[in-house]
Amino acid sequence: MATPKPIARLISHVILDLDGTLLNTDCVVSQVLKPFLVKNGKKWDSKKAHKLVGKTPYEAAAVVLEDYGLPYSTEEFLSMLTPMFNEQWCNIKALPGANRLIKHLKSNGVPAALASNSPRSNIEAKISCHQGWKESFSAIVGGDEVEKGKPSPDIFLEAAKRMNTNPPNCLVIEDSLPGVAAGKAAGMHVIAVPSVPKRTAEFSSADEVINSLLDVKPEKWGLPPFSDWIDDTLPIEPWFIGGPVIKGFGRGSKVLGIPTANLPAENFSDVLSEHTSGVYFGWAGLSTRGIYKMVMSIGWNPYFDNTEKTIEPWLLHDFGEDFYGEELRLVIVGYIRPEANFPSLESLIERIHEDARIAEKALNLPLYAKYKDSPYLRNSLKEDNSANGNQSVIDSK
Repeated sequence: MATPKPIARLISHVILDLDGTLLNTDCVVSQVLKPFLVKNGKKWDSKKAHKLVGKTPYEAAAVVLEDYGLPYSTEEFLSMLTPMFNEQWCNIKALPGANRLIKHLKSNGVPAALASNSPRSNIEAKISCHQGWKESFSAIVGGDEVEKGKPSPDIFLEAAKRMNTNPPNCLVIEDSLPGVAAGKAAGMHVIAVPSVPKRTAEFSSADEVINSLLDVKPEKWGLPPFSDWIDDTLPIEPWFIGGPVIKGFGRGSKVLGIPTANLPAENFSDVLSEHTSGVYFGWAGLSTRGIYKMVMSIGWNPYFDNTEKTIEPWLLHDFGEDFYGEELRLVIVGYIRPEANFPSLESLIERIHEDARIAEKALNLPLYAKYKDSPYLRNSLKEDNSANGNQSVIDSK
């Protein structure tokens, strides 16, 4: 990730984009468009989704019509899709770190605004489903309240005006190229949090490029720092995944000398969509062996340039033998760092072992240690799967 460029003065106000920055809108877009396209004899192509990022609803509709050759005008298409989207607004989840950032700014008296290409009514509907969000913003500006949407600077300039501040005092946080361009055109400082995977190089015009909102360092911009990091770890809302261990190919473990256990992307599409790439840690339960500390990565492993996002847990224990067929459960309780590339295999291995040392030590803290007793780690996977009909598979290597 790019480091921030020096700033001439301290920041006093923050302006946040909404879709793709604070909210995981991508899931809802695919949920609405997939069945609509099928109904029209087309197939949703997730690789084309990046074309919609940062665009106004009208612009995004035009892109979809052209890409899929649909026989509608933009107005007809929007009239059909808008009610479907309206039904889904409250199903959009906050992205990792969004609630934390919003609460931090409010509790420290930092004025914050929302500035989105979406119509004001859509913005209001989306944030109404997230407790405390509306009250946390000094100003909200929609794309229908200015002459031109992003990449024009109009939205950000209007947000600064409504907060009674000058553009150079503002820090913009954006996920899209049009949003970054708009922030820079407005004369503001910009942090890019790219929502499109593996395209961070395109965001060089931003003052800083980070992996996710979990990696925001307000003190770099003269704002109050977060105080929730503990021994190089960030506590997160725990999440739970698991399945039977199966034999895998093992390229990563053979090269790295580290016995990871991959979770295949096709079995965890929802998990991969909801959680940002990076290095996490927590507890692992094997049905016939016990409970162990573990560290894990989510992402594309830039050194190996993987083509799909993966989940790779490393149980911090020397088993001495394989345990294929056994049930493995994971409780992820903390975050260590963003995914990163490394200049050499040796530096990658060194960093992975450092992550393990951090996790090993942190899991002794009461804050994290208490999850070792989670019933999820001990209950039978078969019992849970029979109840919810959802079975996951873990690929061990």
